[in-house]
Amino acid sequence: MKARPITTVKTVVAGIEEAGAGIKLFTLTDPDQWELPPFKPGAHIDLHLPNGLVRTYSLCNEPADNTRYVVAVKREADGRGGSRTLHDEIGIGDVIGVSLPRGGLDPSADIARHVFIAGGIGVTPFLSMARHLARTGEADFTLHLIVREEVPLSAHLASLIDASSVVVHRTSRAGRPDLAALVGEGGSETFVACCGPESMTDDFERVTATWPAANVHVERFVAPPPVIDPDTKPFTLSLLRSGTEIQVRAGQTMLDALQEGGIDVGASCCGGICGACKVGWIEGKPVHRDRILSPYERERYLMVCVAGSDGERLVLDL
Repeated sequence: MKARPITTVKTVVAGIEEAGAGIKLFTLTDPDQWELPPFKPGAHIDLHLPNGLVRTYSLCNEPADNTRYVVAVKREADGRGGSRTLHDEIGIGDVIGVSLPRGGLDPSADIARHVFIAGGIGVTPFLSMARHLARTGEADFTLHLIVREEVPLSAHLASLIDASSVVVHRTSRAGRPDLAALVGEGGSETFVACCGPESMTDDFERVTATWPAANVHVERFVAPPPVIDPDTKPFTLSLLRSGTEIQVRAGQTMLDALQEGGIDVGASCCGGICGACKVGWIEGKPVHRDRILSPYERERYLMVCVAGSDGERLVLDL
């Protein structure tokens, strides 16, 4: 029995644009030109590629641009295959299933200043947020883009760079800037976010370690190595809505156990950074190992690709 079918919408590739060295911009639209499901600035979607791969990408366009989804994809020769498929095999008119958008920036009247720090192609989620904030004037923002030399998506960033809303830091000329100086002083009215290489996001987390958790957001390119717990024990997953019980073996992930049991759960990164496999939990004591859920969200949700259980039984909202 499938407790939570994957929900996708059918899109077609309406445009492919070269957007920098090894980067392509894909525009996806409804086949009949209807509006697509709404999204927040900087939300993510999962692309269900024709070869069965599922990959997560940030939306580059803003919510007001509601008849298309635009994603930027950098070709990674040594990646897991999704970017190579998109660059080498996908063309205009091809059909791609897309998940409902998730995540993104929550507009808040309490936030007066946004500071975004992006490394290279990590600018993609912040391009959507910057465009939204520039159009609505909801809050001040600065996007610090750290690159070696070439600016990705330069044509799409040009107006924001001219307006000094985007500040480009070229490491080939001056080295990497001091992240603490870029984010400035912490406070309840400031929201800071970072997306880039692991060394950058690690430094960012150290710089913002004392900030309120709700005011700090990190997005990662690559999931961290899996946590190996030698003392892990088997436990039971009780699925509230279907009444099914699933046994999770010692060392097995919840995701693998659910899929073995015929439960269809969406998954992409399998490392706790994309949010595709978020599931509600009702009872028990989960062990959270993801890098995306806020403390508040962890009171209600977990990521089945990396989460564990600190007890013999865990009840999920499935």
